[in-house]
Amino acid sequence: MSSNVDMDVIAERLNRLVMQARLPEVEPGTHYGLPAFKVGGKAFVTVKNNETIVLSLPIDRKEQLMEMAPEIYFQTDHYVGWPSLPLRITAIGDEELQRRLIEAWRYRAPKKLLATFG
Repeated sequence: MSSNVDMDVIAERLNRLVMQARLPEVEPGTHYGLPAFKVGGKAFVTVKNNETIVLSLPIDRKEQLMEMAPEIYFQTDHYVGWPSLPLRITAIGDEELQRRLIEAWRYRAPKKLLATFG
């Protein structure tokens, strides 16, 4: 039961950062039954459990981030070769997390919408 509370807290943190970034047309929803935020019907961030969120990012970008900060970004066999990057939510500060959310949003947003966002 308590893990749900933690996931809600994580979702609230993500929602706050998304709002502060003024990302347009973000919808809360679910992705494979897990809490997620979507743009254009596609999830750009998913709360996997009470320790991990998964961002949608290009594979080459994933590799860069894992090299840059392996204490935050990692992948399991499940994610190898997929444009999804797990990260340890307790290891990342709001400022960096917000930058990654913007990146993931840009990666998933429809082209027309991207043109409207600075």
